[in-house]
Amino acid sequence: MILAQMVSYMSDTSSAKPSFIASDLVFKQLDLTGLRVLIDWALSEGWNPGLSDAELFYAADENGFFGCFIGDELIGGGALVSYDDDFGFMGLFIVKPEFRGTGIGARLWHFRKNTLLARLKNNAAIGMDGVITMQDFYKKGGFEIAFRDERYQRIGEVFESDPNVSNFTIEDLTAILDFDLECFGVNRKKFLAPWLLSANARSITYKSTDGLKGFAVIRKCHLGYKIGPLFAENFSIAEALFKTCLTIGQGEQIFLDIPVVNKDAIDLVKKFKAEYVFECARMYAGTPPKSSLIKVFGITSFELG
Repeated sequence: MILAQMVSYMSDTSSAKPSFIASDLVFKQLDLTGLRVLIDWALSEGWNPGLSDAELFYAADENGFFGCFIGDELIGGGALVSYDDDFGFMGLFIVKPEFRGTGIGARLWHFRKNTLLARLKNNAAIGMDGVITMQDFYKKGGFEIAFRDERYQRIGEVFESDPNVSNFTIEDLTAILDFDLECFGVNRKKFLAPWLLSANARSITYKSTDGLKGFAVIRKCHLGYKIGPLFAENFSIAEALFKTCLTIGQGEQIFLDIPVVNKDAIDLVKKFKAEYVFECARMYAGTPPKSSLIKVFGITSFELG
């Protein structure tokens, strides 16, 4: 059911389509109010956004969201976020149901890609997470699959706490930014600081005598919680962080999106008998950032990377 909802926004084949001409379409940058509309649409499609996602996404790049309009009516939109002009990410791609299958989605997607390329430095790459049904379309647009992402879910429960796991404090920020750079591949301080400090999230760290060895963020969503990112030096550290997240969300559904190129991440969800939900693929146009995927046990989000 969740997978069907995730991909339905591009696959509607209803014969009752609204009439319009190409000149009716106008692409405009969205403010926070417009972004909230897209998040509301995502909720209605079953994407289960976080309670603060609109504000957190907007904090990452206030110029990174565009919509397609007919007159004053917003009919589609998406993210085209720049990370210090060194790397871009496209996500949150959604079109109102009555306008699907009309070609508007393709026009919007290409507009977003071209606009993002113009914002970035020469030769900067763009990333995205593409659902299976749209991967051929994205390939034609210049994107190649780097690895598959699989979403898993499990009900939270209480586990014994690990003495090396503690709540994030602002003093941890510099070490986390360094660790995140190693795992994600580009600097994203503007995004990550608000993400870590969100009132609807818990951020936790794993620290040993020689410093930070991993961190995770678990954020409240309309249904349960999502973990992301979950970055760790090794399996045992990732397991300790995962157990703490499951304890935080005890009794509720907990979702984790893993890159299947990390065998330890697969072993983690198997050990805890998490259930497969659906999959997509991380795709790049251009040379992907150099990232340490063996330390990525949970990606941050399908919308912003």
